[in-house]
This record gives sequence, structure tokens and C-alpha cells, in this order.
Amino acid sequence: MEATKIPWMEKESELLQEGLTRRVFHGENITMARLELRNGLVVPTHKHINEQITTVLSGSIMVETGSGKFIVKAGESIDFGPNVPHKVKALEDTVVLDAFSPVRSDWISGDDSYLRK
Repeated sequence: MEATKIPWMEKESELLQEGLTRRVFHGENITMARLELRNGLVVPTHKHINEQITTVLSGSIMVETGSGKFIVKAGESIDFGPNVPHKVKALEDTVVLDAFSPVRSDWISGDDSYLRK
């Protein structure tokens, strides 16, 4: 694959649970996802084999890991290593862009129950 343009707003928006939607793109070696989180939404503690970099596009989130709690605001990113347990809470209506490597094969297979209620 040489180059692929990703028109995020043309991607199908998947309602994972009340207050959480996802648009996703899987490349050859990376998964990118644009998630919209409503104020107060909590993504429970989970971990995965993928390295994850989360960039907050608007709003803010609180992230809990074994290292502590972090507030991540618009224009900031946080990097999770593989298999690092983490929990996320939206502190206001928030949009994030997540990058995962390798590709989220669990999302492709539909094994993402921690995101659904």
C-alpha cells in the first residue's frame, strides 16, 4: 500500500455504548481510531498487546495506570506500552485519536467487550 487518505467523518460511526462512538481504520501495521466520549464516560481498566498513543483532539480525559493518574487535555498525548493496564474517564465531552501497533486484531474479530455495555 502506497498511500491511503482517511476521511474520518465519512467512516461509519459505531455506537459502542451510550456516550461512546468509534470510527476505525486498520492499516497494514497500525490501527487508528477516532473516539467520541461523553462527559463522565468511563472505559474500564483493560490491557492489550498493542502499544497505544492517545491524542486528545478536544476536551480532556483522566487516565489511570499503575504509575498514577494523568490529566490529558486537548493538544496532548499519552503513550501506553504493550500490556499496560489503563482506565480512562472523560472529564468533559472529548474526542481522541488513538494509534495502535500492531493492528488491533481483537477489534477486527469483535473481541472488544470491555468497550461495550
